[in-house]
Amino acid sequence: MMTISDNWKRVKGRVAEAAIRAGRDPEQIKIVAVGKTMPVEKLREAVAAGMPILGENRVQEAWGKYRQLGKIAAWHLVGHLQTNKVKRALQIFDVIHSVDSFHLAEEIDRRCGQMGRKVEIFVEIKTSDEPTKYGVAPEEAPELVEKISRLPNLQLSGLMTLGKWTTNETEVRNCFKRLVKVKETIEEQKLPGVSLSHLSMGMSGDFEWAIEEGATIVRIGTAIFGPRDSCKIEPTT
Repeated sequence: MMTISDNWKRVKGRVAEAAIRAGRDPEQIKIVAVGKTMPVEKLREAVAAGMPILGENRVQEAWGKYRQLGKIAAWHLVGHLQTNKVKRALQIFDVIHSVDSFHLAEEIDRRCGQMGRKVEIFVEIKTSDEPTKYGVAPEEAPELVEKISRLPNLQLSGLMTLGKWTTNETEVRNCFKRLVKVKETIEEQKLPGVSLSHLSMGMSGDFEWAIEEGATIVRIGTAIFGPRDSCKIEPTT
């Protein structure tokens, strides 16, 4: 039976191989171990195996785990964030991957000001036509990034997307290519304080394609922790 440590080694190996195929340094790729629905014991095991970043999809679930585990690793929010959950999210997470509106960005900035902190964020881009996906439209992203760049308590350092939920490699890769194109368009604006050093894209079923298309962060759940106990739903890690 494969352990979390075994899975971690396999995932790191696959990440390295994908990076090398793309002519990239494997050390450029960060892996977020997403523990959605997993008990705290598995998260402890993951950190003990060497995983430096824990990811969670839901603030409420993350809070219960964080209260038991504390800062045993960096914490990243990779799921959708509602404005009424921002205060709690900022008590947990070091990085928020899923900022998809200026209204949300303003609330994060306001709460950061109250707490006397800054937070690193990514803007989530919707690169597929699936109605269940969150994110700003690619053509609207440059304006959103420009507005967010004026908020003093946010460090905007990347973009995030979810690949299309399909086994069609071309369609999934096209989502990742769109994110790269959005990044290039925004960088042409040369906005003060905006350095898009990260592309967060790729999950357990498609992270190798994402790395080959330019991902710097991949969000891996089941390939590390094993199958979730909940009934099958559209995957987010």
